[in-house]
Amino acid sequence: MIHIVFQASDVDTLKKAFELEPALTGDVLLIEDEWAVGPIAGIYTPEGIEMRKQWWREILSGGDYDGLVDKAEKDDNVRVAELKHGLEEDQKEIVWIWAAQNKHDVSGYYWLMSQLKDFQGRIFILYLNNLPFINEKGLIFYPENLFQIPPKEFLKARKLARPITLSEFEIDPDEWNRLCQEDKGVRILEGGKKLSQHPYEYFDEELRKFISGDWVKASKLIGQFLNKAKQTTGDAYVLWRIKQLIAAGELDAQGELKGMKEFEIKSKTAATTTMPEEVVIEG
Repeated sequence: MIHIVFQASDVDTLKKAFELEPALTGDVLLIEDEWAVGPIAGIYTPEGIEMRKQWWREILSGGDYDGLVDKAEKDDNVRVAELKHGLEEDQKEIVWIWAAQNKHDVSGYYWLMSQLKDFQGRIFILYLNNLPFINEKGLIFYPENLFQIPPKEFLKARKLARPITLSEFEIDPDEWNRLCQEDKGVRILEGGKKLSQHPYEYFDEELRKFISGDWVKASKLIGQFLNKAKQTTGDAYVLWRIKQLIAAGELDAQGELKGMKEFEIKSKTAATTTMPEEVVIEG
């Protein structure tokens, strides 16, 4: 059994669930890219893949994750190629795709499953869509991410596993192809598996609400945005948007514009208008 998740924190949570239920144990494959942002036109072609890599190089350039794209041992495309090869070699192997109610998981699901139609009947989905779970305090909650679910609750979640249907393998790739053709920068989950797309500046308006006339470290601002904003994204993307606002002249900055802890920002200082002195005419 191969388990697939879309966020690094999900891996540890799932492995803790294995300790409680050994029957669940299997290899855990992490899809690392943040498929809810960035270019996706021609994403299954060499040109589209390289275009996306180059976009990430620009986003991460000079920041806390500078060079990460080229430092990675392998990318998601290599992981999926290896997965498909393994499924061809072992006809009894099955895959469980775990996805929670968030744009990151759903975007990753669309990108991934669109490549696995040849293995229909062996690809299972566990989509935790608006399902109640019990948190560590014994209270009912509706998790937006897998890592928010206590490991013992995964034993209940496993009962949701079902094969991705032939109909889904026809319809869902069509929806993903539509998004790829639109190729906007930000994908937002509207409910169920419905994604809407928006320009790269989508988060800017909400980000501005956390910026005042007082100097604040970019790292602190990003933390506030990620903890309080209704719609968020990765810290690297937010750092890039802050730098874009500075370049556009919307924000004042001091320090070196590199990592998020290396500079401070505040709202743009209003230009001071010098009023002419009153002229007194004697006579």
